[in-house]
Amino acid sequence: MFCSLAWPVSAGSSGRDTASSTVTFDQAMSDLKSTDVSIRYKAVQLLEDAAYPEAAVPLAAALTDPSNEVQMEAIGAELNIFLADKVNTRKRMGLVVEIRNKVDAEAVFNAGRLALGTRPVPMDVLAGLCRAMHDETARVGLSAMYAFGALGSEPAGDARREVLRLAAPELAGMLGVPDSSQRLATLRVIARVFERRAGDSSADEGLGDAIIGALNDRNVTLRTAAMQSLGAMRYERGVQGLTQLYQYFGHGSAAEAALDALARISSPASTPLFVAQLKGKDPAMKIIAIEGLARSGDRGRAADVQTAVSERDSDAITLASRFSDAFLTNSSIDLIIDQLARPKLHDQAFGYLLELAPGRSSMFVKGAKDPDAKLRSDVADILGLAGDPAAMALVEPMKQDRDPQVVRAAETASARLLAMR
Repeated sequence: MFCSLAWPVSAGSSGRDTASSTVTFDQAMSDLKSTDVSIRYKAVQLLEDAAYPEAAVPLAAALTDPSNEVQMEAIGAELNIFLADKVNTRKRMGLVVEIRNKVDAEAVFNAGRLALGTRPVPMDVLAGLCRAMHDETARVGLSAMYAFGALGSEPAGDARREVLRLAAPELAGMLGVPDSSQRLATLRVIARVFERRAGDSSADEGLGDAIIGALNDRNVTLRTAAMQSLGAMRYERGVQGLTQLYQYFGHGSAAEAALDALARISSPASTPLFVAQLKGKDPAMKIIAIEGLARSGDRGRAADVQTAVSERDSDAITLASRFSDAFLTNSSIDLIIDQLARPKLHDQAFGYLLELAPGRSSMFVKGAKDPDAKLRSDVADILGLAGDPAAMALVEPMKQDRDPQVVRAAETASARLLAMR
């Protein structure tokens, strides 16, 4: 069924008789169970190079291998299977020396959801990574954590609910470990995997309350990450603690992080804070306040935002006001889509459109036909990530686009939307 994996295996490294032999997929699968660590290691490397989807589940057992090196290679192998663009892990220098490129879990996580393809991640793989998070070797646990964060954000529907159920107690427990880098990674992964989506049930209280405890961490970076996690989860029970932090700091980056988290949760209790900041002089705080009022869904606040924004305000504030108008008055999103073409406003506009897309797919018709191919590609990415099944009617024609980048983005979006049905 599978062709030979074209990787010459030397007798010294694996015990084979000839240096020119190749290893079949079935042989590599068998070698994963070998009692010889060097054979297991080479098998995992081979499967990492090949990135065969069929290897994902068998490789999951290697995530908790007794050898740290086998574990690290297994984590890289699992990631490479699901990347949109596979990493060429083997590079020859001259005719003799081979340099191996590592698949770095944190780098994959940092690249965001678009770094992954659309192939479903088996639960066995995610469960294996959850177990590997607890490894006594810090670098293994950290890599497993970031790999889980990258892959665990992809499942949808029933599979997503199972992932959240599985991961909540595991991640809550990791917030109590002594290693600060591991706690930071845990908070970042929570913000990615547990970011609230349409169809999600209420946030797990055990996990949410554990994050609230992290708001008291003396490490500023960890405390900020805890705020971001609560905001991403939209955890209502975190409002009191976030409000206290906002009021304590008053201004600066800590207060901004607390207000941003409150704006993402957008509890009615936070409305007075947002209204007060509409009149403030800090542009970043003003943007956050506008976003918070937009997410509140209170149509009566649309006039407050419009009154607070003037021609003297920055383009970023104007863009935030358009986000508010779209949420509160259902106005056109075309002016927001246009900002995807502006590098300084691209990420802000992309984030707004991701939030607006569910239930508003029909508003992206103009953007899907924009003369700018990069903008059309962004629109396809947004529709695929937003997960609104109605977007399929718009995405399918984009697969016939004249630009290959747009075609690829549309094909990926279509596959994501199909997986969510």
